[in-house]
Amino acid sequence: MENKLYVGNLSYSMRDDTLRHQFAAFGQVDSAKIMMERDSGRSKGFGFVEMATSDEAQAAIRGLNGKEVDGRALTVNVARPMEQRSGGSYRNGGRGY
Repeated sequence: MENKLYVGNLSYSMRDDTLRHQFAAFGQVDSAKIMMERDSGRSKGFGFVEMATSDEAQAAIRGLNGKEVDGRALTVNVARPMEQRSGGSYRNGGRGY
């Protein structure tokens, strides 16, 4: 999992292939995916890149974290598992009654 990276502060116009190209300078990119809003199809401004090895992932972090791309300073670090969300705002375990 050390080779899966979180990439934040992306330009809203960036697409998967452009993201892949940015990281390819640091090694083999296994996948590059920008997260999109379900309803509008607009970028959420962050994504994930999976490099072939952890050494390549570390090289990408060193090379791209803080680098300005499309007028925005990228945040690049090792991705962490998504945290469990709370039960929501409804009482009684979210059943709404």
